[in-house]
Amino acid sequence: MTGRIPKVVVMGPGYVDIAIKCDQFPGPGEVVEGSGFSCVPTGSGTNMAIEAARCGCETYLIGKVGDDHFGQVLRENLQKNKVNTDFLYKANAINTGIIVGMSDSIGENCGCISTGANRALAPDEIECALAEQLISSSDVCLIDDGVPQRVAVTAIRLASGYSTKVILNAGLSVSESGELIEPDWPMEFYSVNLLIPKLANYTAAESGAGNVHRLKLIGSELIAGGVGCVVISIGQRGTLIIDRQGSEQLPAFELDLADHTGSEDAFAGALAASCGAGDSPKDAAKFASAAEALAASKYGLQESLPSREEIIELLQKQSD
Repeated sequence: MTGRIPKVVVMGPGYVDIAIKCDQFPGPGEVVEGSGFSCVPTGSGTNMAIEAARCGCETYLIGKVGDDHFGQVLRENLQKNKVNTDFLYKANAINTGIIVGMSDSIGENCGCISTGANRALAPDEIECALAEQLISSSDVCLIDDGVPQRVAVTAIRLASGYSTKVILNAGLSVSESGELIEPDWPMEFYSVNLLIPKLANYTAAESGAGNVHRLKLIGSELIAGGVGCVVISIGQRGTLIIDRQGSEQLPAFELDLADHTGSEDAFAGALAASCGAGDSPKDAAKFASAAEALAASKYGLQESLPSREEIIELLQKQSD
């Protein structure tokens, strides 16, 4: 990354995660004794924005929370982490997004998600004069598909009109044979500068070269559809970059794995920060891969998101 301060807009959901530990899950109509409790801000939008801010960017989060205590918790957490919340809109009649999880004594988990105010973000809140000015003056707009699709489409059109780089972090499904299941995407999703696919039920990071080859084919299909560049993290097998010139596999960073909970968000946030600084997709992918490895080497979620200095230090160690 260069020395200048990139301006990054992140558009994605925010949640408050409530977790409870108990000896066993309650049955219907039953209440059991809990042994631990936590309540933490999270969500891909929240985490990616914090990572971009820790990479030294002037960072804004566009999203929506409820007019409740949890919305204030999210807002204060972002501000504490130097993320601008001027465009974190408030929904008066809908609750903030909530995740409630339970874990029992043998490590099994169950939970429930209430999307809440995340689903209420509307296109006119992206098209208003102030939001348009923000997007037009930014280096990168990082969009997570956890926002309503019509909102993502509006943001892509707006950013593209001002030549602001668009990075889309979006889920895709793969068949048992490793082939891409064609997504029901609007054409705007294929016009983005860079796509980070979130591949459901796919474990290429733990598999052999054959699966990596299939991932390259999936990336090539997306490029043929119009995407400028596809970047796929494959964990301990490194990172794939696919564009119209071909594909390249970057080596992984060899750090001990502790907890991968926030590593995908670290990857996306760091990628946006590096692209915003003017780095090439390859250099940005290296930077993001280092951020992902560092996040996975620590316990916790936002506590594990690395700073720009930590990422650069790891990059320098690998080059030695």
